[in-house]
Amino acid sequence: MLYELFKSIQGADLPGLRLIDYITFRAGVAFTLAMLIALIYGRDIIHRLQRMQVGEVVRNLGLEGQMSKTGTPTMGGVIIILSIMVPCLLIGNLTNIYMILMLIATMWMGTIGFLDDYRKLKYHNKDGLKGKYKVIGQIGLGLLVGITMWLSPDIVMSENMEIVNQINNETEVVHSLATIKSPQTTIPFVKNNNFNYEWLTSWIDNPSVAETLGWLVFVLVVIIAVTAVSNGANLTDGLDGLCAGTSAIIGVALAVMAYLGGNIIYSGYLNIMYIPGSEELVVYAGAFIGALVGFLWYNAFPAQVFMGDTGSLTLGGILAVFAILIRKELLIPLLCLIFFIEDLSVIMQVGYFKYTKKKYGAGRRIFKMTPLHHHFQKAGDNAVKCIINFPKTPIPESKIVVRFWIVGILLAALTFVTLKLR
Repeated sequence: MLYELFKSIQGADLPGLRLIDYITFRAGVAFTLAMLIALIYGRDIIHRLQRMQVGEVVRNLGLEGQMSKTGTPTMGGVIIILSIMVPCLLIGNLTNIYMILMLIATMWMGTIGFLDDYRKLKYHNKDGLKGKYKVIGQIGLGLLVGITMWLSPDIVMSENMEIVNQINNETEVVHSLATIKSPQTTIPFVKNNNFNYEWLTSWIDNPSVAETLGWLVFVLVVIIAVTAVSNGANLTDGLDGLCAGTSAIIGVALAVMAYLGGNIIYSGYLNIMYIPGSEELVVYAGAFIGALVGFLWYNAFPAQVFMGDTGSLTLGGILAVFAILIRKELLIPLLCLIFFIEDLSVIMQVGYFKYTKKKYGAGRRIFKMTPLHHHFQKAGDNAVKCIINFPKTPIPESKIVVRFWIVGILLAALTFVTLKLR
């Protein structure tokens, strides 16, 4: 809106109008606006949720301080969504396909999360929306994003090529002026680190069929990424500030990657894929990070509001789609490792319990409790048969959260390292 207004009056030769052309300026404005919206209107939203008696339903799992959270307003993800959408609609380029897809992903996953929270509150239980419906929604978003990237003429890339100077034997990376439509992505630890999904179907004699199947493989990967990261973020949302802080760290890393990949000079210098138009994602990332920083003001321990599935499902979906759009989906397992470990801890616990119950007549556990962050909250008990029974004393919630944040920062740094160690 404001972006289009400023673009239309640039001929007026007023001082400062050209700033709207700078991605870094608009990203900074988006960050500031999102943070202020979360801080200023977040309090009003929390009070409204309290008046509506939208309180969290807490089951007693024997964790220290857990029952004191009962009644804390939930569905605070509305604050995050509002704080992201308003700045993007105001100063984002709404004709940019990347921005459009991110806004759709935000509202799509926000709607699924809202319906889940609504059913929990309406029926006063923790069941919410049936799992199959959430998965259908996640698959639907994956299909939408994957097929749009396949068919949209605005989503293209430029291949990077190495040119060796015969005089001084120096290698220079340049990008082709011609853009191509290709299901390529970035892989770590490889010198020429572009991977084309069509290579998986190159054994097919018909080139047209091979290309189509290559794109179908890409769409399948998109669906898996959206579903896995969204569910992982949902499971990680169990301690005050844990999911919001971890998501903000991942968001910063993705923002840097989007800025570098959307700049032909920096992408050439770093020998990474150049994606024309993707620089607009930096504006969205600015709003995303600002919204989370503002939300943490109220969500940090002890939390005044929980994001609920309205927030956690949305955050996971946003991070997955963002990584996919900048062709970094194969870096997600490392960058979002905390989410995947939370996912994996639950899968391992349930699988091992069922196996031992069938074999020994009584189920046994790997962890004291899952998702993994609850394992560190619970005291070790020799009476409980679990493989990993330490630490014996519970770790305070705030310390667990900060340590997870530190791990997230290290993972983000390692993700960047993988792009240079090749």
